[in-house]
Formats: sequence, C-alpha cells, structure tokens
Amino acid sequence: MTISTGPILVVEDIAAVRELIEVQLRMRGYDVIVARDGQEALAMVHMARPAVVVTDILMPRLDGFALAHQLRADPHTSQIPIIFLSATYVSAEDERFALHLGAMRFLPKPVDADELFIAVADALTGQSRAVSTLSERDFYSGYRQRLEAKLRQKSKQISRNQQLLEAVPPEQRENYRRLLAEAQEQFDEIQRELGVLVTVMQGLG
Repeated sequence: MTISTGPILVVEDIAAVRELIEVQLRMRGYDVIVARDGQEALAMVHMARPAVVVTDILMPRLDGFALAHQLRADPHTSQIPIIFLSATYVSAEDERFALHLGAMRFLPKPVDADELFIAVADALTGQSRAVSTLSERDFYSGYRQRLEAKLRQKSKQISRNQQLLEAVPPEQRENYRRLLAEAQEQFDEIQRELGVLVTVMQGLG
C-alpha cells in the first residue's frame, strides 16, 4: 500500500471553520497548510504539493468547483485527491457534479470529524482515486447550472427571511437580520461567479 506524502491543504474562506478543520487534522498528526480561497490554494499547490486537498465550494475569487477543474486540467496536479466540503451546495445534483469533476468524496457541513478522517486516510492510501470525466464544455455547462440553481435557492431564502423579519417580535429581529445578511452575501458571491462564468463561456464561442 502506497501512502501519499505531503501536507494536507485546507481551503476555506471562513476563518473559524478553517481553523477548526486545521486543528482537528493536526491533532491526528497530519501536516496542514491552509488557503482562504481557490486562487490562494492554486499558488500554494505549486509551492508545496499537497497530498490531499480538502476544500469548501462557495468561496470568493475562485470557488471549489473552479479550483478542482483547474487542478484536474493540469497534468502536474491532476492526480491530487480532492475532498469537497459544503454547507451551500448539498443537493444530489451538486454531489454528482463534484464527483464528475474528479472529487473522491463530498461531505456536507457541519463536517463529521470521523468522516473527514476516514476520507483523508482513504485519499492518502490511494483507496479512492478519481479523475475528471468532464470535457471543458461540459464543465462550464454543468457549473453554470449549479450556480443558477443555487442563485434561485438563495433568492427564495432572502425573500423568506425578509418576510420573517417583518413578522417576528422586535427582540428576535437581530437574528433574522444576520441570517438575511448572510444569505445576501452568498447571493452576491454566486451572482459574481456566474457573471465571470458567462464571460468565459462567451469567449469559448
């Protein structure tokens, strides 16, 4: 049995979540490096080749789907195992797209520590290697569908939170304001990613 060497790269834009995953993995004896988004992760991959990439999906600048696509498209990084974590992209269609991208595991947040440790151990020992089965055009088409579906979902969530904010007693409104702000921030980020993607697809012709 061959065990992959190198650090585990954790890619997560929320500091508290990133630090929690890092601590959990370090407590198991793993060497861990971290990145705040996919763009930062790509730079780190070429400086210190990781044995495994554990990445969130919804992130600024470059999200997890785009990160995985770029890793799989580069012969030097195409074999690095990828484990996706997500609290936003959790549908069966999201999971299928992630696995077609070449992810070896797709775990919903909040992440069960034991499931994460098992996934990492499998990745390190080569128990579950995966490669992308998507062409460039299929990737962009599927990626756009995932973004558009998530944008519709977030739009409904924002409308629902706005209605609840107006209906709840004043002492409960602060909680709903926070939920509304979080949903709006995610909506804006998905919309930004979709705008970038449409521009890229127009360039492909």
